[in-house]
Order: sequence, then structure tokens, then C-alpha cells
Amino acid sequence: MTIYSFWIFDRHCECIYHKDFKRPQRVLRPPTLASTTGDTKENAQQQQKRVVSSGGPPKGTGPLTVDDEAKLVFGVVFSLRNMVTKLAGDRESFFAFKTSKYKLHFFETQTNLRFVMVTDVRVEGIRPILEQIYAGLYVEYVVKNPLSPPEHPGGEGVNNELFSLGLDRFLTPLEIFE
Repeated sequence: MTIYSFWIFDRHCECIYHKDFKRPQRVLRPPTLASTTGDTKENAQQQQKRVVSSGGPPKGTGPLTVDDEAKLVFGVVFSLRNMVTKLAGDRESFFAFKTSKYKLHFFETQTNLRFVMVTDVRVEGIRPILEQIYAGLYVEYVVKNPLSPPEHPGGEGVNNELFSLGLDRFLTPLEIFE
């Protein structure tokens, strides 16, 4: 069991804190440009022009930036939370999402701070851990810090060394941290 990454999103949907722990290496293959009708040089050049002119970066050519990954993580959390609310009503809530490769754990505060932890699939029930991170670390080192801004405009983020060190000291002895 292991922790892959930890995210905090503010009420404006901005990622204000991100930390990677042990993540599996991602192998991304470049797109193939060979056509299905034949591998002639002209066909490959025409496809290359279509890929370049299609706009945006080519798909699968490199790792995601932290901003892009934050948008994807928040998009998954936002969509699943809204789906659960619409299907089950306001009494139900979204706590975790599991795939064959990872499990995403979610905790939302009354002030709409969202704490997300991506772990191994074998990790169960870490909602109390996310609550302790909020109450014991975030409130103590970020909210009560007079030098820390109450809002984090433009994705400024939490820039607090004590919070980062406290998070490491809190998570390292846990059995889910390998």
C-alpha cells in the first residue's frame, strides 16, 4: 500500500497545494503517423500536417504538467460529487473512487476546501486521515498563520514549510505509506 499524491483545492477550484509521493513511472508512447492505407512518405507527411494543424499539443508525447493534472483531478472529483448528489440526493456524499490502478479519496470541508489523496487500490477508509490533515495541520499551520493569505488568488497556493514538514511527519509513520 502506498500514497501516490495529495492535493488541496480551494473554493475557487484552484489547486493550492500538491505533493507527489511514490508514483509509478508512466511510459507514454508517441503517436503513430503511419496511415492505414500504406506507409508511403506522402501519407505520413500529410498526417503530420494534420496533427500539427489540429491545434494543441500532440497527444501522448510527454507527461502532463502539474496544472493539467490538477484540472483532471478536480474535474473527476467535481463530476463524481455532482453525479452522486443528483442520483442520491443531498444526504449522500462522495468519499472515494476506485479504478484497477489507484483509489482517489476525497474530503470536503464546510468552507469548500477539498482534500484529495490518490493511493494504491488496497488502501481503505482514509477519511479520518484527511480530516486530521485538515484540522491538525492545515488549520494550525496555514489558517492560523498571520503571514498566510486567507484566499489564494490565481492559484498562488500554500507556501508554508511547516505545513509540508508536518504533512511528511504525519504521513510517513502510517502503514499506508510505504
